[in-house]
Amino acid sequence: MAVTLKEVAERAGVSRAAVSRAYTAGASVSAKTRAKVEQAAADLGYSPNMLARSLTTRKTQLVGLVSNNFHNPVFLQIFDLFTRVLQDHGLRPLLVNLTDETDPARSVRLLRQYSVDGVIVASSHLPDGFALAFRQAGVPVVHAFGRATRAPEVAVVGIDNHAAGRMAAQTLLARGYLRLGFMGGPEHASTTQDRMAGFLSAAPDASVSFAGAYSFEAGHAEMVRLLQRPRPEAWFCGDDVLSIGALTAVAEAGLAVPGDVGIIGLNDMAMASWANINLTTIHQPFEAIVRGSVDLIQGLFADPDRLPEARLFPCHIVERGTLRPLP
Repeated sequence: MAVTLKEVAERAGVSRAAVSRAYTAGASVSAKTRAKVEQAAADLGYSPNMLARSLTTRKTQLVGLVSNNFHNPVFLQIFDLFTRVLQDHGLRPLLVNLTDETDPARSVRLLRQYSVDGVIVASSHLPDGFALAFRQAGVPVVHAFGRATRAPEVAVVGIDNHAAGRMAAQTLLARGYLRLGFMGGPEHASTTQDRMAGFLSAAPDASVSFAGAYSFEAGHAEMVRLLQRPRPEAWFCGDDVLSIGALTAVAEAGLAVPGDVGIIGLNDMAMASWANINLTTIHQPFEAIVRGSVDLIQGLFADPDRLPEARLFPCHIVERGTLRPLP
């Protein structure tokens, strides 16, 4: 039989209410009492029933972690970070796959069925309105990797994608590449649009194309198509997984990187550093974005009327082997 709260209270010589407070975040309990309760719980092998407590506190500590891009391996890193950071803060992640979902209201109903305390939308290309639908329904929400504006309607944490695109173009120009190309992900995605706009602000004559998804297969297919026509000297692929697909297509065409073609990506996912890939890329600070998102969702728990804010973190170039060196 499971050890009960009453047994812990008797062992510690305190009331059941004191035991309950010892396991409730923010509750008033003395250090001495907490120590007694923790020792008694350890002696008896007691673990608090989180579901039972939620019936009393009306707080589940569940945070819906919502995304729709499970084909991009970079999200394995992102979900690993999110789940660990949420758990470190005493919160419980509920991972929800919204691939092919088009109705924000249906997603709100789904998350409400689980009585989540809040939602983190971890996607750059869910249809417009998904994150906002949660806020309008009274659910605390943060949009990680979302598009920042001067007056955001929901809290946003990410990078300045326009600046990242400009950085990519300036990096290629500094290495003497003259004919440049931009390969984005899905054309409607805000990341694609903003990275393209930044790239073209520094390289207005660059060619532009779009892959159908942020995936290896889409990047490979689009580069196969592009290599059948007069080609740029170097491409900015707006995501590392697109870049890896493009590199494969370049190798299959008998071309050398960076001798014949230069490629720079964005994200600095773990695979980018593998010796057989060795991708020059723009580092996106995933850990800072994840921690910023969790900090903001906790701030919304404490103050539901808190105005939305945007937190943007800087990027930097990671030099590897897919661009010619600086002259």
